[in-house]
Amino acid sequence: MYLTGLGTAVPEHCFTQVECWAAMQESPQFPALSPRSHAVLRKVLTGENGIATRHLAVSELSEAFVLTPAALHARFAEHAPRLATQAAERALAAARLSPADVDAILISTCTGYLCPGLTSYVSERLGLRSDVHALDLVGQGCGAAIPNCRTAESLLTAGRAQHVLSVCVEVCSAALYLDDDPGVLISACLFGDGAGAAVWSARPAAHQRRVEWKASRSLLSPRDRDALRFEQREGMLRNILTREVPALVAQHVEDLLSQSLAEYPLRRDELTGWIFHAGGREVLAALQARLGLSADDVQRSTVLLREVGNVSSPFVFFVLERALAEHAPGGWWWMSSFGAGFSAHGALLQVD
Repeated sequence: MYLTGLGTAVPEHCFTQVECWAAMQESPQFPALSPRSHAVLRKVLTGENGIATRHLAVSELSEAFVLTPAALHARFAEHAPRLATQAAERALAAARLSPADVDAILISTCTGYLCPGLTSYVSERLGLRSDVHALDLVGQGCGAAIPNCRTAESLLTAGRAQHVLSVCVEVCSAALYLDDDPGVLISACLFGDGAGAAVWSARPAAHQRRVEWKASRSLLSPRDRDALRFEQREGMLRNILTREVPALVAQHVEDLLSQSLAEYPLRRDELTGWIFHAGGREVLAALQARLGLSADDVQRSTVLLREVGNVSSPFVFFVLERALAEHAPGGWWWMSSFGAGFSAHGALLQVD
């Protein structure tokens, strides 16, 4: 299958980490946190953690700390359909396709729940056909983009579609939780809101670079599930983030890459582009060290992490969009995402 359109979207309001620290101190939750937690928040939000700004689906930062199940659900219900639609509209425009051309829409998210799912709302806003094949994919966390695209590949390969719209959207500010657990606190400092969309087609588009999805693989490690996942507490999503995550990511992504290269086959030195979900500064550093990459290899992931934070599942779409916009050298590109499960995913792209 071929990438024929790509688009991303973030909320209108952007906040610096220093602004987030100031708002955190004024939040109703802050006095209940321990002095140690205050120190963790100060260090992450005012120090060098690889993030400078984040886009959040609130007008004022004080709104972010209204942490009730009803308020968080309302935030997701309002902003997830809007962000997903914006990204999808931009992807369709880039592909020079109309809504009537879309045969299937696949939407991944983990930061909220709607029934009917997001595909109902986004299909309506886009004006897709009433017979569009719509699938809502949930529970895959930050790694969801590549499984989503693999589902698109299945539809295209089976001849059930000619154009598939793959969308990932996360309103991470609708899954904010605060307590004295260090992983919970760090999560509150890392995540931003955003959406990404890709149009995958059975044939390449004549008006843009040829990007072909050649092969993909996934690895699932249930024994490591408790290292990175959501749990429900007090009617809200609470992110579990442990110290083992950077090493787990690096190990599983290396295994996945080695298997993919051996199957194709390719040598690692034949890869010319790296499209990584960032996770965070420590995750990127672990990936770089384990795979023997240079700072330039992960530069786009590093820059986007600094600009938008960890936007979870759409992040790889942001990196791929930036690489194409900057006319990165063609050849074999490796795209990789990872997240809850513990899961890791990878795809080989051939870019002309």
